[in-house]
Amino acid sequence: MTLFLLNLLLALVWAMAVGRFTVPQLLLGYVLGFLVLATLEALWGTAQYSGRILRGLRFTAFFFVALLLSSLQIAYDSLTPRLRATPRIIAVPLDAATETEITLLANFLTLTPGTLSLDISADRRILYVHAMYARDRQTFLTEVKRGLEARLLEVLR
Repeated sequence: MTLFLLNLLLALVWAMAVGRFTVPQLLLGYVLGFLVLATLEALWGTAQYSGRILRGLRFTAFFFVALLLSSLQIAYDSLTPRLRATPRIIAVPLDAATETEITLLANFLTLTPGTLSLDISADRRILYVHAMYARDRQTFLTEVKRGLEARLLEVLR
């Protein structure tokens, strides 16, 4: 958290040095500050901040691609005469342990068109998900476990 605040400070210093407080200048200052901090982390032998930011960016890209693909699938199915949905309710065993991890996973699943988080077991080890396009239970579980959950936990842990 300290390095993030330092990065924001470096972005502000950059904007002051340039003399323009615009969004592009602040973004450029943030990127330049990030590169400085990543270089310093490499020299110090720690890469926690830069690694977490890069994992967060990879997760964001992964989620937006999944969002786009599932939206296209729903749109295609809505516009064609034949319904291709194979709805199921699937129990997904969780590796996520904390309330934050479970809540974020459930919300990201619900944000993705075609899936909806329904409930969580009392022991917080199983998430029940309604999936519109789950022809095979194991394939869906693999996509959630190795895709969304693994990448989310990589960012959070």
